Amino acid sequence: MTGNLNPRDRLIVALDVPTVDDARDLVRTLGDEVTFYKVGLELILSGSIDGATGLGLVSELIDKGKQVFLDAKLLDISNTVERSVERVAELGATFLTIHGTDLKTMKAAVAGRGQSGLKLLAVTVLTNLTQEDLAEQGISKTPAEMVLHRAGLAKEAGFDGVISSGQEAAAIRAATGENFLIVTPGIRLPGSDAGDQQRIMTPERAIASGASYIVVGRPINQASDPKSAAATFVERIADATA
Repeated sequence: MTGNLNPRDRLIVALDVPTVDDARDLVRTLGDEVTFYKVGLELILSGSIDGATGLGLVSELIDKGKQVFLDAKLLDISNTVERSVERVAELGATFLTIHGTDLKTMKAAVAGRGQSGLKLLAVTVLTNLTQEDLAEQGISKTPAEMVLHRAGLAKEAGFDGVISSGQEAAAIRAATGENFLIVTPGIRLPGSDAGDQQRIMTPERAIASGASYIVVGRPINQASDPKSAAATFVERIADATA
C-alpha cells in the first residue's frame, strides 16, 4: 500500500505547536519539503489572531494540497464516535485516530466513515507508556502484547491500520499483512533527546521494521532549520526504502 509512495509522502510532521498562527508559520517554513501534517489535540483546541480554529486549519491545509492526519484519539459511546467520524470525513482529512480499546467503538467509527476516503487508525499503546503505566490501568499484558492484541481488534473491525511504536512494527506487520497501515511516532535520529517518549526508534529502523509512515514532531519543529531537518528525515526514509 505504501510501496509506490514518494519518501517525502511517508513523513508526517506533527504540528505540535501552541497556536494556529504558529502552525501556519511552520507550514510556510517547511514549504514543499513536507506534504503531510498531523493536527493533534493541542492545535484542535487552539485558535489564531484572525479567529481561525484548529479544525479550520485542517481545511486550510487540504486546500493547499496537503494531506492531514487528524489525531483526535476519539473514545466515547458508539453514537458519539460514529457522528464525530462523519464530521471528520466531511472535512476531507486523510487519517483519523480512534482509541483501539474495543470492537464496539471501532465498528462505530467504521460506520461513521461510510464510503468516504478517510482512513481509520487505532491507537494501540501510546509511545510514552511503560509496563508500569499499563499496570496502573489494570492491564497485565506487556506493551508489546497489548499492541498486538489491539492491532488484531483493529483489523477485525475494518480499520485501515494502527498507531504503534516502531519497536512493535515488525510483529504487527507479520500478524496483519502488507496492506495494513502502521503509522509510527516516537521517531528520533541517533543521539537525539527522547523527550517524554519511552519506545523510540530511528527512521531507518522503523521503516525496515514495517512502518508505513513515520510521525516526527519536536526534532523538526524545534530545529534551528526545520526545513533542513525535514529533508534529513526524508533522506533517511529514502535510504531505508532504496
